[in-house]
Amino acid sequence: MNIILAQSALIAILFMNIVPISPMTDAPTLFTPLRSYIESIQHDTDKIPTERKEQLKKIALFVQTKLVANEPAQLMFICTHNSRRSHTAQLWAQALAVYYRLEGGIAFSAGTEVTAFNDRAVKALQRAGFTINASQSSKNPVYSVGYANGTKPIEAYSKLITDVANPRSNFCAVMTCSQAEQACPFVSGSSLRVSLPYDDPKDFDGTPNETAKYDERCRQIACEMAYLFAQVRLPR
Repeated sequence: MNIILAQSALIAILFMNIVPISPMTDAPTLFTPLRSYIESIQHDTDKIPTERKEQLKKIALFVQTKLVANEPAQLMFICTHNSRRSHTAQLWAQALAVYYRLEGGIAFSAGTEVTAFNDRAVKALQRAGFTINASQSSKNPVYSVGYANGTKPIEAYSKLITDVANPRSNFCAVMTCSQAEQACPFVSGSSLRVSLPYDDPKDFDGTPNETAKYDERCRQIACEMAYLFAQVRLPR
């Protein structure tokens, strides 16, 4: 009981004398198409199921705690192949950290296996407003992803959790697929592990609904990342 009371007190302290971060209405650095896309999905956050909102709030509290302590808020989105959902979540998280003026928010992605950043997911993100170009051609291409003026593009490629591009400690592991959830009951180096699985648009590859389903998943992930970062509160 004392432990529960102490945890409750800590959360109360974190939320004292704090205000929500206002979204950038003019967003001077974020690409205009991305800003417009984000503004178009704001009303969709009301449709997020309560149980998913609770998971998103856990991640938001992690981000808030790190930023209040002047530490980087590192989020690693993990799925099996680091091909679709984890990349999509990473890129939207990074864009929304800019949108909400959360300096110190850093997103990564990884898989339990290495494949490639799927070109269908790439195209869905391009339609949303990201600029994505392959800087290296191979079975596992390295893509240069732009999202804001004056910001270094993100290098996106399929990688393991232990890849040199990913943090070794003090990060939140966000499990974006149920298979990776089962394969990684514990993620070494993580300070927090949160389950946030998404349906795989891969199930619709080669069907008439392929493009629509990839766009749908892209929008869902963008909406949930927008809700997440809107929950972050910082001191006045």
